[in-house]
Amino acid sequence: MKVLKWLLVAVAVFGLIAVRVVESEIFYDPFQEFFHLANKHASFPDFNWLPLILNYLFRFGLNLLLSAAVVSLIFKNKQWTLQAIILILIVFVITFPIYLYCIHTKFEIGYLFSFYMRRFVIQPLILLLIIPLFYYRQHIQKV
Repeated sequence: MKVLKWLLVAVAVFGLIAVRVVESEIFYDPFQEFFHLANKHASFPDFNWLPLILNYLFRFGLNLLLSAAVVSLIFKNKQWTLQAIILILIVFVITFPIYLYCIHTKFEIGYLFSFYMRRFVIQPLILLLIIPLFYYRQHIQKV
């Protein structure tokens, strides 16, 4: 059973990686190339708000689903999985409007700040904090 558990965790992690690998093919994100150039003097891209927001929400949904699967499979605790989902949602609810404001002001708030806000919106970075946190929590509860 342990082998199956870790195989499923690997599938979920590869799912997260796949979202990143195929991002340019399946998501509308004109800022991908803008930030890929790593030049704060690059011209601000033209974009449409509605497809942009919907694609960010879709990508977040995929990342959330796969991240929840990882937490659920590793810890086998529904309450912790729900807590992980809530933590991820809280971070998204905070960072997404900030990132949209950065876009609205054409990154006047700062190129690097906007870059990192985008990272929190499109990447499941919080998962990298949640897993060690829950491992520590699990260890403390056993003691």
